[in-house]
Amino acid sequence: QVQLVESGGGVVQAGGSLRLSCAASGRTFSSGAMGWFRQAPGKEREFVAAISWSSSSNTLYANSAKGRFTISRDNAKNTVYLQMNSLKPEDAAVYYCAAKSLGPASLPSEYDYWGQGTQVTVSS
Repeated sequence: QVQLVESGGGVVQAGGSLRLSCAASGRTFSSGAMGWFRQAPGKEREFVAAISWSSSSNTLYANSAKGRFTISRDNAKNTVYLQMNSLKPEDAAVYYCAAKSLGPASLPSEYDYWGQGTQVTVSS
């Protein structure tokens, strides 16, 4: 019903920046929320940031993302972005976007749709 496709990942050196995009298709979005998660090999999926479709100021950030990452969205394009600055080696992971009803949340179990992920590699 809903397809999410991430893009923008790549290889950067520590201190560099990347902007990830998540394009949604299958329906228009005017409510609910979108989130970004990441998962490194051998580790559990970790919350990064989330944003409401109806209120761009309604956001959540993981402590590890605050001050470095910024989540934003373009409702007309059904696209959510994650601007990542000052990247660290520990940020390396596959980054996933996800969609849910109601407001932003940090728990993966609250999200209904998931993309396939985009790889972010950070070299020291």
